[in-house]
Amino acid sequence: MNDISVLQIFLLIVLAMLGGIDPYISGLQLSKPAIAGFLAGIIMGDIKTGLLVGATLQLMVLGVGTFGGSSIPDFGTGAIIGTALGVVSGKGIEFAIGISVPVGLLLVQLDILARFCGVYFLHRVDKHIEEENFHKISFEAWLSLIPIALSRAIPVGLCLIFGNEVVNTVLNYAPDWLMGGLKLAGAVLPVVGIAILLHYLPIKKFVGFLIIGYVLAAYFKIPMMGISFVGLAAALIHYKKLQEGHLLESKLVANNYTDINGEVEDDEV
Repeated sequence: MNDISVLQIFLLIVLAMLGGIDPYISGLQLSKPAIAGFLAGIIMGDIKTGLLVGATLQLMVLGVGTFGGSSIPDFGTGAIIGTALGVVSGKGIEFAIGISVPVGLLLVQLDILARFCGVYFLHRVDKHIEEENFHKISFEAWLSLIPIALSRAIPVGLCLIFGNEVVNTVLNYAPDWLMGGLKLAGAVLPVVGIAILLHYLPIKKFVGFLIIGYVLAAYFKIPMMGISFVGLAAALIHYKKLQEGHLLESKLVANNYTDINGEVEDDEV
């Protein structure tokens, strides 16, 4: 069992706050589980755990967005808490992922509450418009980010400040079926994430590439970096074929236009 320092708690809280408000101010993708997990791994001194936890959770939210003000599981904050508690407990990746998922699902409610608090600032903006104090509108917009930042900072702070005691209590008193369930969930989630991803991809059109990737990973044991390069080469070949197809289509259209107008190119001397 490792200890977590005050500095690490502070940095993780700041990371969670920045991840919460990042989509509204900079777009650095700090709220993405893969990036949040990676940065949390750096802070905790275990980049591998952070990357594995973040990448696994990233599979769960690929192609999912908060369109229309909808709220989705906050797996970015979940990756931060899961990485930290996973490193502190020393129980491995499955335990860390098993912690991250319920945390991300529970934080949806706090996200809704934070958005609801934004109504207060919206009414203040309306008042400034009526009074023609337009220079105060941007200030209210910045203040509206405070509830969003706190909705991430408070749960992360509570989990990490009481993290040692909480983890010790869970490890000492939790039944074997609960711990086994967490590890099983952590092992199954990557498969679920890949299944969700395949559901949104045009698999029927590119099933050949899927089979090639599976063979390379399952039978030839090629690392993911090597498979990524194979995928890049396949993408370049496909893109080149698309360009050639568009060029041929343009030539056919030009020839048809020439035939319709009854003219032949280069017929004048």
